Amino acid sequence: MSGLDTSGRRGMPGISYPERYLHDLALQLTERFDGTFNGETVERYVLESYTALLRTATVKAHLTNNVRRFATDRLTALAQAKGALAHDVPEVLFVCEQNSGRSQMAAVLTHSIAGDRVHVRSAGSMPAAELNPAVVVVLNELGLDSSREFPKPLTDDVVQAADVVVTMGCGDACPIYPGKQYLDWHLDDPEHLVLDDVRRVREEIRAHIEDLLQTLEVVS
Repeated sequence: MSGLDTSGRRGMPGISYPERYLHDLALQLTERFDGTFNGETVERYVLESYTALLRTATVKAHLTNNVRRFATDRLTALAQAKGALAHDVPEVLFVCEQNSGRSQMAAVLTHSIAGDRVHVRSAGSMPAAELNPAVVVVLNELGLDSSREFPKPLTDDVVQAADVVVTMGCGDACPIYPGKQYLDWHLDDPEHLVLDDVRRVREEIRAHIEDLLQTLEVVS
């Protein structure tokens, strides 16, 4: 296959006619964030988000939805960081290396415990292609659905929007901004563990989350 779209231009793989899709998405998000960002900024975020996810995407069928969610969340975070969009609950960002294990478990567990009283994001300094299957299993054991989650690269905008940044073995990849709370949780990487040990890490994360939520005064 030549890789050319109907206009004769070489498109990016993974989405049929990606240029058209990305153009339409940029227009939709420009309208959504009207008065906050101009069209050039939105288009740049859409293209950057697509390129970042394409590097690790193995199931191209999910790429369009993931790009939409990733670009929207990044623009939302940027708007929050600039004060253009208020947030009424604490923003917590969980960061690990691959965003396929510890940080995903932390995000899912925090949402299950705190609900809408906390807004959570997760990211990875070197994101994997998909969630760790063992992590999916141990979350499913608690009745928690991780099917909508996907590994995402760490971006500056989500760090700026966070009130609390929790790192889990991502080294020095996370930028430091004044006025934010930084925590480092020492946890084994599920990638190298048997299922029982992944369950242990899950419970360690749950205990950390319960302590964090108490300090944020969001759990009665």
